[in-house]
Amino acid sequence: MLDFTFVIAGFVVGTIVGLTGVGGGSLMTPLLIVFFGVKPYMAVGTDLLFAALTKMGGTLSFARQRIVPWRAVGLLSLGSIPAALVTVGALRWLGPAEPRVQSLMTTTLGVALLLTAAAMLFKTLRGQQVLRELKPGDETRASTPRHWSLPVVFGALIGILVTLTSVGAGAIGVSVLLLLYPLLPLPRIVAADVAYAVPLTLVAGLGHASLGSVDWALLAKLLAGSLPGIWLGARLTRHTPDRVIRSLLSVLLAWAGVKLVLI
Repeated sequence: MLDFTFVIAGFVVGTIVGLTGVGGGSLMTPLLIVFFGVKPYMAVGTDLLFAALTKMGGTLSFARQRIVPWRAVGLLSLGSIPAALVTVGALRWLGPAEPRVQSLMTTTLGVALLLTAAAMLFKTLRGQQVLRELKPGDETRASTPRHWSLPVVFGALIGILVTLTSVGAGAIGVSVLLLLYPLLPLPRIVAADVAYAVPLTLVAGLGHASLGSVDWALLAKLLAGSLPGIWLGARLTRHTPDRVIRSLLSVLLAWAGVKLVLI
């Protein structure tokens, strides 16, 4: 019965991700820790590969539409991937199952969820960005930040956060991209967020796997539910009040964040 519960959990999270674009890590990791009692290091490692595999399909779809700003993706990855490798190395040295490390993970996860809730609420209150088409020659200017080092630095910070908690490449990543690339249309912002999250979560997830921090059977059950859930959520997205759902999710994530900080 518990196996089927994991499949249902994957389906629910997948549907919400397809419906709202909220990163699976913001929902799946606290769900595994708080409701299923999975150890924090195992929940984070499993969810990282869960995120990598589910976002690969989205990246391919965006790539076919030719809306991925690869320059922005490259600069973010230049900071996030080395930061993820360094963080995995630190976890290997300290030991992911060490009580102090697990406490750090749950506290950092709680803070990350509170930041995600705040970022989501900010985007909800701000409203959707007006869609616009880039004119020929505008792509380079729109995908160029004020200084090349800014996305590298922010990418490194997100890389550390994602590797420790599996949270950060969703709502936080989109908020950072909106600040760094204000001229990019929203679809390209979302495409960049999904595209750079794939190598980051894959590298971090494989790093956790090398530490024994991935439950492969659990991963299979979650994917069995999430893949059809994402398909369903994407189809329902036009018929659902986005602001109401995002507001409710921000409250839910804030509650989970406070609960994890107080563990």
